[in-house]
Amino acid sequence: MAQTAQVTVPATTANIGPGFDCLGAALTLYNHFTFTPAETLTITVTGKEADRLSIGPDNLVYKSYETLYNHLNKPAPPVHIDIDLHVPLSRGLGSSSTAIVGGLVGANLLAGNLLSQEEIAALATAIEGHPDNVVPALLGGCRLSVHGENDRLTLCQISWHESIIPIVIIPDFELATSAARQVLPDSYSRQDSIFNTAHLALLTQALASGNGEWLTAALRDRIHQPYRQTLIPNYNDLHTAALNAGAWGLVISGAGPTLFILASEKTADDICQTIGQPWQAAKIPYTVHQLAIDTQGTQARLIS
Repeated sequence: MAQTAQVTVPATTANIGPGFDCLGAALTLYNHFTFTPAETLTITVTGKEADRLSIGPDNLVYKSYETLYNHLNKPAPPVHIDIDLHVPLSRGLGSSSTAIVGGLVGANLLAGNLLSQEEIAALATAIEGHPDNVVPALLGGCRLSVHGENDRLTLCQISWHESIIPIVIIPDFELATSAARQVLPDSYSRQDSIFNTAHLALLTQALASGNGEWLTAALRDRIHQPYRQTLIPNYNDLHTAALNAGAWGLVISGAGPTLFILASEKTADDICQTIGQPWQAAKIPYTVHQLAIDTQGTQARLIS
């Protein structure tokens, strides 16, 4: 009897201040994928933005599914893919990474679990172009990913102290990653490179210890945020509002426009209630979610 693969992949926040293209964390917000052997390729999508996804062979979930079989030098068997969307599209919460990881893991499960997590992480990174979203989406937690010799990935788990509460404020407008990359300079000064190296080192210690003073200092960045914040209306007002409400810091989630706030349990509720006032005044619809760090990563199983 043919078996069906069920895969659940968490959303992610990437960069987290100075960790550009190498640091990310999984969040308790999920997309769900079901892969059922079929006679021909069919795709169904449910969820708030379902009508925006392709249901043809150019769908990113299917392309990733096909990539894994190509890697195994096997033809991709026809499949019905059901996608249940809960991660907003093009908002900086890793929606494309959930599709990539979901397609790869679903294919790997149906193919007999032939690839390790490290191999899947490498394939996902090759598709996405950088590891900061796909690695935590696959493995969960907060992850630092480093390219070594022969472009091999070294994956490092970063401790996330339980006292640090993640909050996201998601505006009702999109920011394409390509547009967010176009505003970045082609090169950086030695001073800016040293600045980010030092702040990323401090950030790993701040996240592990829950030291709020360190967090506030460590979240500063000179590589991407000064350029990308110009694409997000009222960014400075939102940043000020977060700090005034007691947040340890506010940063751009991934390429944006979602903003990621790190707070204590004592201040989290007040922040959720007040953080959106600058967007409310500007008549920009938004939602706020107090989340947690997902520690399990992608969950997958075969059912008959």
